[in-house]
Amino acid sequence: MKVVVIRGNLKEALGVMERVGGDNLKLPILKYAVFEVFDDKSKLTATNLEMAVSYYVPGKTIEKGKTSVPIATFSSLISNLQSERLNLEKKGSQLEVKTDNYEAATQTLPVDDFPIIPRVKNEEDYLEIESGNLKGALAQVVVATQFSELRSELNSVLFDFTLDTLRLVGTDSFRLAERAIAATQFKSNYSQGFKFLIPLKTCHELLRIFKDEEEVKIYHDQNQVLFKTAQWELISRLVDGNFPDYAAVVPKEFASEVVTDRERLLNALKLAGVFSNQTNEIKIKPASGEKALEIYSASQEIGENRYLLPAKVKGAFQEVNFNWRYLADGLKALKTEEVFLGINEQDNRPTLIKSPHEASYFYILMPILKT
Repeated sequence: MKVVVIRGNLKEALGVMERVGGDNLKLPILKYAVFEVFDDKSKLTATNLEMAVSYYVPGKTIEKGKTSVPIATFSSLISNLQSERLNLEKKGSQLEVKTDNYEAATQTLPVDDFPIIPRVKNEEDYLEIESGNLKGALAQVVVATQFSELRSELNSVLFDFTLDTLRLVGTDSFRLAERAIAATQFKSNYSQGFKFLIPLKTCHELLRIFKDEEEVKIYHDQNQVLFKTAQWELISRLVDGNFPDYAAVVPKEFASEVVTDRERLLNALKLAGVFSNQTNEIKIKPASGEKALEIYSASQEIGENRYLLPAKVKGAFQEVNFNWRYLADGLKALKTEEVFLGINEQDNRPTLIKSPHEASYFYILMPILKT
């Protein structure tokens, strides 16, 4: 194989390979990427056996072929070169890299040792959406997740598709976020709905690789999901498990409804966090005789903090305690000036956080039990 490529394009592809390539002592080939040259472009592919990414690199093909490259070494080499035009040629068991004033050769491994990349069985039925929309929705629900060694279904994001809505949902059992995408924002030829669970690691990689202005097609079968654009493809296994039946825990009625400025509440939480204890606990209650909330935190080692925040408060509650970091995550995921808090103080019921005027996204958070 022999090809001429632009350094910046190759560097971008190798950055993706570095994040995906596996570190498996029993399979050293996972530290390598397959480099394949076609008639008018090249393709790099890496896998960690749970997901695989192929990234296309434009270039001038002189001779077709394929080889493997050590991802870390090759990425470091390409990143530190200054010339933009790179000549790559496979000679024996090495891949040579040449510029006007530099040359190097990296060792390769047999391509036949590389794991077979699985394919989705059905590539006829698809969902197509602008990646910027999907990236934004995915980011809003991932904030409610964290890795769990005990419950595999929590290490995932739910994709729940009906013919008129795509819902993404994430939870860590303390909080939950749902984002609904209307049918006007995607295209699909599916004749019926479906649900599947995408691993969290895959979701985080999608957030890194997505570009705002590209169309992405989504295909799936029983075991795998494929995300495909003109420049890259990502295939991932699906999580085998049942996502929690969360509809019953989403509050529909509230003892108190609060509307306040989102940025000011977020700033109040950050200040309260300075004085919070090891559990990040803060207290929120109505300010006596005022149209305001009081945000309070205290620590025996540090001191105490009290912040009065103007707010519209409908209904009554005495006090509710939260992990301020979890509450802040929900506020950051919102994109509106104001925020609505639906509070139920009794029975350890969750608080609902959303925009007062926009219903496509909500975030619910369990309070900290009072001691």
